[in-house]
This record gives sequence, structure tokens and C-alpha cells, in this order.
Amino acid sequence: MTTKYQAALSAQSVLSEHRRAWNRTLIQALLIIAVIGIASWHVGLLDLTILLDGVPAITTLLGESLPPNFENVRNWVNPLVDTLAMSIAGTAVAVVCSVPLAFLAARNTSPHPMIFHSIRVVLNGLRSVPELIMGIIFVAAVGFGALPGVLALGLHSIGMVGKFFAEAIEHVDEAPVEAARASGASPMQVLYHAVLPQVLPQFADTAVYRWEYNFRASTVMGMVGAGGIGFELMGSLRIMQYQEVSAILLVILMMVTIVDSLSGRLRQSLK
Repeated sequence: MTTKYQAALSAQSVLSEHRRAWNRTLIQALLIIAVIGIASWHVGLLDLTILLDGVPAITTLLGESLPPNFENVRNWVNPLVDTLAMSIAGTAVAVVCSVPLAFLAARNTSPHPMIFHSIRVVLNGLRSVPELIMGIIFVAAVGFGALPGVLALGLHSIGMVGKFFAEAIEHVDEAPVEAARASGASPMQVLYHAVLPQVLPQFADTAVYRWEYNFRASTVMGMVGAGGIGFELMGSLRIMQYQEVSAILLVILMMVTIVDSLSGRLRQSLK
């Protein structure tokens, strides 16, 4: 009887714990839904009157955008090349700078807590400033062209890529690290032989994903004078050539699709 009684108590305890966990999950879900509802109400997303009033204007704009006008498509080739080069160069700058910063920003590889917190603050600062604002600053500093776009994309990407790299380093398996230390390896040798091989696949995956993002972002950088296809798009918008705008948007969509396909193949080859 004692054994049966203990088994019953154990089962009841498990069910009670499961019920409490379910209740916590339900409360958290309700809180998240409430926050989403409040935010949606605050920005007017739940105001159907405003949304319905905007439908005629959107319909008119779509009508003026059709059919797309591809007469100047040859003039968009060089801006597209600039946009692609901008995204590649910006991503390369971010990856090269993020690798050493990530080792300093990871708890298990940073040489000192002060360095860890300082680098984390730097990464947070770079991440908090939108690349569009950085683009405006660099256009004012170095002039128009692709260079300010590369600098803006590179610096903003360091904040994100460095964070992801640091988190990958913090989640490495400690067994190879301890084995390298036990064999008398120096700190740099430990990083090179025990840590880096474990995180290289994540580094490569993050870099490819960031390149995808940077290509999309580089189209926006042109709108602030950083060159690329975004500059052509902004020019057509200013003179209200909506048929040309729709054509440029279709070209951008085609390029984004190609970049996504290439990045997918790169990720498969890096696995």
C-alpha cells in the first residue's frame, strides 16, 4: 500500500507541475497578445476607417504604376552592379571586423570583464543606429557614391554580426577547449585549434544571411545619395514616374530572388 500511495502522490505531483507550467504558458501568451493589441491600437492598425479610406488612393497609385516602363532598363545595369558590390564589400568589412570583436565580446573567451562589457557596449551602439542614418552621415562626410553606403552597411553590420559571432562562441563545447588547455596550448592556440573550428560553420552561415540583408538594405542606401539602384528609384519617385518606379521595383525583386538563391546554395555548400 505504501508503494502504491507513493506512486499516486508522485503522479499527482507530476500532473500538478504540468498544470502549473501550462497555466504559466497561458498567462504569458495572454500578456503577449495584450501587448500586441495595445501596440496595434496605439499605431492605428485597428482603425478600419483609416485603412478603408486609404484603399482608393492605393488603387489609384497602382493604376498609375501599370504597365511597368522598362525603357531605361539599360541605364539601371551599372546601379545594380554598384548595389551588389556595395552589399558584398559591406558584408566583408563587417565579417573581418566582427571576428576579433566577437572573441572579446564572448564571456568564455574575453580576457577581462571590463573588455567584455566595453565591446558589448560598442556592438550595441553600432546596432542601435539604423544604416540609413549612418548613410546620411557618411554621405555628408565623404560625398555621394557607393563608398558611404559600404561604410554605413559595414558599421551597422558589425553590431549584428559581432553579436551573433559572440553568441556562437559562447555556446561551444568546452571539452575540446579543456583538452587543448590540458595539453599546454597557449590561449591563442586554444582559440585557433579548439574554438574556431567549432564556430566556423555558424560564422559562415551568419555572413551569408547578412549578405542577403545587406543587398536589400543597399537598395535603400541609394535613396540618401549612396548610389546604386535606390538612387534611380528615388529619382523616378521624385518626378512621379510611377510606371518606371514599378519597373525598377520588379528589377530589384528579380535581383533579390537571385541573391536569395545564391545564398541558399552557398549555405548548402558550407554545411
